[in-house]
Amino acid sequence: MELMEQRLLDALAYLESALGVLCMLLVRRFGTSYGRYWSPGSAWPVPARSGWVLQELPSLAVPLLLCAHAPAERLARWPNGVLLAMFLVHYAHRSLIFPFLIRGGKPMPLYSWTLAFVFCAFNGYLQGRYLSQYAVYDEDWVTDPRFLTGFILWLTGMLINIHSDHILRNLRKPGETGYKIPRGGLFEYITAANYFGEIIEWCGFALASWSIQGLAFALFTFCFLFSRAKQHHQWYLDKFEDYPKFRKILIPFLV
Repeated sequence: MELMEQRLLDALAYLESALGVLCMLLVRRFGTSYGRYWSPGSAWPVPARSGWVLQELPSLAVPLLLCAHAPAERLARWPNGVLLAMFLVHYAHRSLIFPFLIRGGKPMPLYSWTLAFVFCAFNGYLQGRYLSQYAVYDEDWVTDPRFLTGFILWLTGMLINIHSDHILRNLRKPGETGYKIPRGGLFEYITAANYFGEIIEWCGFALASWSIQGLAFALFTFCFLFSRAKQHHQWYLDKFEDYPKFRKILIPFLV
């Protein structure tokens, strides 16, 4: 039975990778319809703050439930515990802190919210089940260069993501409306500094976990956020004549 579930987790990882490529193609073709692209005529709008909480919460709740029923000896192992903590820390922030820092925020279409909710539940199960039940590491894995490098990348990416979100939240002074060109931090070099941070974060997680499951999540994140970053970049170029032409889309000095 366990062997069958292990194979299922591998199959789900390949599926997540394929979904990432599909999302990239769909976003490039049709764009997205939430955030600054939301239309007031959209049916069944979901409020921004509650929408963020509820759509991200499965990525926190599902792994915690899986951990509650996982073998204690597996969770007691340092590598498994640290990797699970890395995943949970991110989603504790995204579901319980980030939404309450939002200033205003446009509603999101119900279908976009539903897709995000389903993905968070799917990926929460994939990462949580693998790390709590099946991932096997030597105790000294936490001193392996792959783990240490991955952890540093994860932490750096998360800090970039949080700092970039802070810059975006504070673009407008109280009472101001409309959009402004982001300034400061990595926004001086790229349009989507917050997305760059999240991609670095999950690439680090994939390296630290050294698993197909972690790699699939990193690939999905890159595919989706790169396509969305391109949409943002073009939007800024179209909206602001003085938008810095030297800024890249996602990767400083490269892309």
